[in-house]
Amino acid sequence: MSTHVFSLLRDARRARKEGPVGIARRQRARFAEIVAHARAHSPFYRELYRDVPAPVETPSQVPMTNKKGLMARFDDWVTDREITLEKVRAFISEPAAIGERFLDRYTALTTSGTTGVPGIFVWDDRTMAVTTVLALRMLREWLGAREVFRIIARGGRITMVCATSGHYAEAVAGARLQEKRGREKAQVLPAHAPVAELVAQLNAFGPDVLAPYASIGALLAEEQIGGRLRIKPVFIVLSAEGLPESGYDRIEKAFNVPVHHSYAATECPFISYSCDHGWLHVNSDWVLLEPVDSEYRPVSPGMLSHTVLVTNLANQVQPVVRYDLGDRLLLRPDPCECGSVLPAIRVEGRTADVLAFPTEHGQQVSIPALMFEVVDTPEVALFQIVQTRPTIVRVRLRFAPGADPERVWPAVDREIRRVLAAHGLGHVTIERAHEPPEQSAGGKYRSVISHAEYIKHGSVAEGRQS
Repeated sequence: MSTHVFSLLRDARRARKEGPVGIARRQRARFAEIVAHARAHSPFYRELYRDVPAPVETPSQVPMTNKKGLMARFDDWVTDREITLEKVRAFISEPAAIGERFLDRYTALTTSGTTGVPGIFVWDDRTMAVTTVLALRMLREWLGAREVFRIIARGGRITMVCATSGHYAEAVAGARLQEKRGREKAQVLPAHAPVAELVAQLNAFGPDVLAPYASIGALLAEEQIGGRLRIKPVFIVLSAEGLPESGYDRIEKAFNVPVHHSYAATECPFISYSCDHGWLHVNSDWVLLEPVDSEYRPVSPGMLSHTVLVTNLANQVQPVVRYDLGDRLLLRPDPCECGSVLPAIRVEGRTADVLAFPTEHGQQVSIPALMFEVVDTPEVALFQIVQTRPTIVRVRLRFAPGADPERVWPAVDREIRRVLAAHGLGHVTIERAHEPPEQSAGGKYRSVISHAEYIKHGSVAEGRQS
């Protein structure tokens, strides 16, 4: 562990000891620092902050940003003039680059585009170090001495089940590096693989720590309950999506181990982590979250926001400042029962979407949304699969500029049929929609909408069916 990480770790411990006052002081200082750095080194922010006072005293003095606006000015947004959108795109399009450093000093990542615009992000070493430190703080809260000892004694094998093409998150890259070095303690499985394949590989590997996307975790719990999956992890951590409390409880009962989760984003990978009382605690010494209404005015604690503005106080190579994340959240007005000095939130953002289909033999097969990411090609800007009947799905597409819909659709149809056939669902009907994908109330696009959700909330335009 580098000296820089040790220094950050000591500061994180001091911040916790100093309580809300010490944490707030660090947040103010780091916000002023990131704004000053962005103004000095990013042409985009220099222009945006032309009328912003220096030094900045409150976040409200600073204009908000969003993914669409920033991506349109990518080369001016970054603070390292050697970074260009063309170079990053070339890097992340190369599968062999997973686990490698971009320009030998950065980590490059992509987002799923749930707000309608896919994002490309670059993390610097400072971001990586802060992420490591806050992950250690999170694990210290989650794991007791007994769990740590059992993980070490059993070899410390970890399995991640996540998107493995195009998403170069730190954990994926680290695990892939472990694989390349032959250490055989890290396993990365693709989220779009059939459940039977995931089960077979997990049974063979026997992870001590299981780290899947939440929707995949829910499916694996059913496999464990059914006896097809036979693993004994010491600890499970879920990511990327949210589940209802009953979903977490079912996974915990299936594996008989603690299950934890976090709320984070590629734009800011260390936003929060869960506690035993069902709240998420914000690492507010390194992130600023501003719950706001539809007019971007602050909402009071205890009220559900329309969206949230996030500021990553660590990343200086690609500053994310007062950025509209598109998630709705509620800030708890009083201290959490767990005793944490960090603010507590609940999030209504991306949910763990799973489509359940009846087979021709009367059984039920569940497919998580991530398995349909085969549709996510350069020619498709956005897709949404709506289950309008138990055995009918309607596919809404937004095509990329210049794409030929009549040429792209057959390929999309073929890929969806392949996923369904792999799960014994060749009888499911696929319809091509003429209406575009629809946004949720929080401004995001859900890649799949289950039949239950469709019946509950209905749809609009040409997609409405009784």
